[in-house]
Amino acid sequence: MAVFPETRYPTTRLAKVLSSLLALLLFGLATVSTVSGFLLYQILHPPRNVNTINLDVMMGHPTTFDFQVPGGSSHQGWFFPGLRGAPAIVVCHGYLSQRAEVLTLVTALQDHEFNVFLFDFLGHGANSGRTTLGYRETAELRAAVAALAARDDIDPHRFGLWGVDMGGYAVLEVASSDPRVAAFAVDDAYDDPRAMVKLEVQKSGLTTLPYLSRVSDFGFRMLNYQFRDEPPVSTRLVRTAGIPKLFVASEDRPGLAKQTDELFRRAPDPKSTWRQAQSYRDMSDEERKTYESQVVNFFLQSIPPRGGR
Repeated sequence: MAVFPETRYPTTRLAKVLSSLLALLLFGLATVSTVSGFLLYQILHPPRNVNTINLDVMMGHPTTFDFQVPGGSSHQGWFFPGLRGAPAIVVCHGYLSQRAEVLTLVTALQDHEFNVFLFDFLGHGANSGRTTLGYRETAELRAAVAALAARDDIDPHRFGLWGVDMGGYAVLEVASSDPRVAAFAVDDAYDDPRAMVKLEVQKSGLTTLPYLSRVSDFGFRMLNYQFRDEPPVSTRLVRTAGIPKLFVASEDRPGLAKQTDELFRRAPDPKSTWRQAQSYRDMSDEERKTYESQVVNFFLQSIPPRGGR
C-alpha cells in the first residue's frame, strides 16, 4: 500500500521518474484532447456565407419552396421550373459550400427542361447548426424528395439526384432506399461521414500529434451516437441495381477520389465514371461548362424530360 503515497509524494529516484512520466502522459492526453476538440468544433461548425440573392431578378423564374425536416424545423429551397410533368433533379451542394455555388449546374439542367430544386444543408448557407457530414443531411434530402413528390407539376415517380462530397453521401443513402430515385450522380463522394472527418483532420496538418485522428474520430462518434449503428453506404449500393448512376472523381482530392473509385467498383450496373483534374468548386468557368454538359447529358439519357427511357 506504500505505492500510492510514493506516487503522490515521490522520494525515490524511480518513483520520481514514474511520476514525471505519468505527468507527461496526462499532459499529452490533455493536449491531444484539447486540440482534437477545437479541431472537431471547427470542422463541424464551418463558416457560413449567407447568400442575399434576390429571386425576383434571377433567370429561370425560381420560387421558394419550404419543406419540413426531422425535428420539426423547416428548410427553404429554390424550385426552378422546367417542363410541367418532367422529372425533378435535386442538386446537393457539398461541405463548406452552399446552394448559391451550384447555380450554374441548375441553369444547365433547367435549360434542358428539367425541374430543379436545391437547398442549404444543416450548418451551411442559410441554415445554422452543426453539420453531421451526412447523417442528418440524408434525412434532409429524403424530406425534400418527399415534399417535392406531393407537387402536381413534376413527375413524382422519377427523381434525379446530384451531390458532391457530403451531398454525394446523402445522395447515395437516399438512392439506396427511395424507389422514386430513377438516376443519380455523385462527385467526390465518400462511404462514411467518419472518413470525411479523417480527411479534414489530415488536412489540418496536426496529425503529428499522436492519436489525434483516433481521438477526433471518437469525439465525432460520441457527438453522433444515435447513428452508431449506421453502416457504410457501400453496403446498401446493391439496392441501386437497375438505376443509372454516375461517379465522378477529382485528381486534386486524392482521398475522396480513392473512395469514389471504390464506391463505383462496388456499385451494380448500370454505372459509369470519369476522372477530372479539378474539383467542381475549383474549376474554371470553361471547365465547369464542360463538366455540367456531361452531367446534363447523363440525366438526359437516363431520365429524359419527355417520357420514359
